[in-house]
Amino acid sequence: MLLATAAWGADNTLSRALAERDAGQVVLGKALLGASATTILALAFGDRLPSLGAALASMTVGATGYGLSLRFYLLAQRAFGAARTGSVFAFAPFIGAALAIALGDRSGSWAMAVGGALMALGVVLHLAESHGHEHQHEAVKHEHAHSHDDGHHNHTHAQMPAGTHSHLHLHEPLAHLHPHVPDVHHRNEH
Repeated sequence: MLLATAAWGADNTLSRALAERDAGQVVLGKALLGASATTILALAFGDRLPSLGAALASMTVGATGYGLSLRFYLLAQRAFGAARTGSVFAFAPFIGAALAIALGDRSGSWAMAVGGALMALGVVLHLAESHGHEHQHEAVKHEHAHSHDDGHHNHTHAQMPAGTHSHLHLHEPLAHLHPHVPDVHHRNEH
C-alpha cells in the first residue's frame, strides 16, 4: 500500500509537467504505456486472454475511470494549480463513502462524518482563495493547450483557430493586474 501511494505521488508530480500539453494526447500516451505493461506482465505470468466481452468491459471501465479522470485532472492542474487539484481529487473517497452509506452500508461513523465535513471545508477554502496584484510574466517559449481569450495568449495565426489548440508559441514579457490562482501562467513569487 505504501509503495502504491508513493507511486501515485510520483506519477502526480511527473504529470505536473504534462499538464500544459494536450490532455487527450497525454491520456492516450499513458494508456498505451499502461496497456503495454499490463499485457507484457499478463503474458509473462501465463494469464489467458480475456473474452471479448470482458475485454470490452475492461476497456470501458479504464476509459471512464482512468482516462476521463486523468483528462479532468490535467485540465484542473492547468486551470487552478497542482495543490488545489490534489485537494479536490483527495476528496473523492469521501464522496464514495457517502454514496456507499446512502446505498445501505452501515459502516459509517461520526468520526468519518466529521472527517468528511472538515475535508469538504478545506476544499471549499482552498478553492475560494484567490488574490490579485500586478505581476510580471517573463518571456517564455513553450507548447500547451490554450485559447486566445485568457489574457495571456495574444499571438497571431495566419488563420485564427476557434477554441482551444496546442502549438509551440512565445509569450512576450507582460505586466498586468488581475485576480489569479497559482496556475500554469502564475507561478510568481510573493
